[in-house]
Amino acid sequence: MAEPEGPEEAPEDRKPLSDEATSEFALPEGVVPEPPSEPEGSAFALPEGLVPEPPQEPEGSAFAPPSTYSVKDSPPAFTPAYGVPLARLPHNAPWQDRMRTMLRLPVGDRPVVAETAAEKGETGPSVPRVLDLTLRIGELLLAGGEGAEDVEAAMFAICRSYGLDRCEPTVTFTLLSITYQPSLVDDPVTANRTVRRRGTDYTRLAAVYQLLADIDAPAHEVSTEEAYRRLAEIRRNRHPYPGWVLTAAAGVLAGSASTLLGGGVWVFFVAALGAVLGDRLAWLCAGRGLPEFYQFLVAAMPPAAMGVLLTLLHAGLRPSAVITGGLFALIPGRALVAAVQDGLTGFYITASARLLEVAYFFVAIVVGVLSVLYVAVQFGAQLNPEGALSPVERPVTQIASAVVLCATFAILLQQSRATVLFAMLNGGVAWVVFAAIAITGEGSAVMATAVAAGLVGLFGQLMARYHHTSSLPYVTAAIGPLLPGSATYFGVLSIAQNNLDQGFGYLAKAAALALAIAIGVNLGSELARLFMRAPGAVSARSAAKRTRGF
Repeated sequence: MAEPEGPEEAPEDRKPLSDEATSEFALPEGVVPEPPSEPEGSAFALPEGLVPEPPQEPEGSAFAPPSTYSVKDSPPAFTPAYGVPLARLPHNAPWQDRMRTMLRLPVGDRPVVAETAAEKGETGPSVPRVLDLTLRIGELLLAGGEGAEDVEAAMFAICRSYGLDRCEPTVTFTLLSITYQPSLVDDPVTANRTVRRRGTDYTRLAAVYQLLADIDAPAHEVSTEEAYRRLAEIRRNRHPYPGWVLTAAAGVLAGSASTLLGGGVWVFFVAALGAVLGDRLAWLCAGRGLPEFYQFLVAAMPPAAMGVLLTLLHAGLRPSAVITGGLFALIPGRALVAAVQDGLTGFYITASARLLEVAYFFVAIVVGVLSVLYVAVQFGAQLNPEGALSPVERPVTQIASAVVLCATFAILLQQSRATVLFAMLNGGVAWVVFAAIAITGEGSAVMATAVAAGLVGLFGQLMARYHHTSSLPYVTAAIGPLLPGSATYFGVLSIAQNNLDQGFGYLAKAAALALAIAIGVNLGSELARLFMRAPGAVSARSAAKRTRGF
């Protein structure tokens, strides 16, 4: 039966036909196209009489439930019945601890700033300007030798103080970057900065920490313009000690180290002269633009030459003490401690780069000393490593030498005069503990070094928390008496005399002592943070939980 025809549309109500409708490939009126079918015998062809159901959601939709999903068999919700505990940070805790805890929390679990400038109706600082200020301050901290975690905590504290909550700082060995996302639907803003030059100036580092404390303190209203002005003043400030004082400090350091190892008055002056010559040669190479590898290599040669000269002249002095004393000012203890600290806190890329830098410097020292000793052996110099190992017990003289060594080390690090005294006391206590275990008690040198370095890190961290500043000025100079200068020299001497097994054994002992220093300092610092919690802190360390490798 034919269907009744519908009412005819008025000509004026009919829409004009498009070009596609009048195409030669258009189907005539009344012809219904057949749906495409699969080829005969295809495995994907539908059986006759089966009509496919239309999909509820478009194909590939993110809102379509999986075919195997069932409400009855669905797993329980991730959020427990009692809810997710809210992280609470006490305001009277040091900003380093609060920011470190925040960084170890997921972004969604971090507590936000109570009231930002936007909520007050004020116009806050622009986001690019805050990010640029953050990167500039982070650059000074990283170039000054701070650990990667401390630099990230400082960068996060600056952004949070200016109302930027959703920010993620990232620190590597030479690159700083920070990303800020205004909201979940806005595009993130990212800025980065490259650290090309490193310099040791702990006075400047303390000034940067004071600026950070003022920015983070609620009682201070430090605008970005004022922060930029103070940052420019910090950069323009001259070093507290002139160049001739640094050269003299390097000589006194070498002389004190030689006295610490059993040398007398003449050994002190000869070791000081060798260290001064090495320091001047290193400054000359630096002025010519040579890399630091060659600066360390050249600086290690004059102390070795002075020791060889004493042997050839048969002066009856201890050449091993002269050479070892000259190496104390060259061993990169500060970089080693920072490298191990980054590795223990999970910054493995930065730790690997810093360890590689330490390895290059160590190889430069070995090559410089080995070159001189090899020439000396060819000329018949009788350098006996076994005869130089006899321990010398002079408690009063050695304690005084250790204190003077720490004082000169602090001057080389450009520390302020207010921190030099504590560094001297901290280093003296460390040497007393080391000598009591390793020399008087005839215990393991590695264990004695680790215990002494742990006390150095503990006392240094306590002083840093008391003054709300960095712990490096209180720690780095204090580990000077513990540096493995003797093991390094004896290993190089054995290699020069073609005793490879003995030489590599000494070098392995030097590496073990260096790692004991770094791990001990880091462990002491962590103990200070662990047992000195601020009142009202709830689960302050729970945010520090990390994965176990799976």
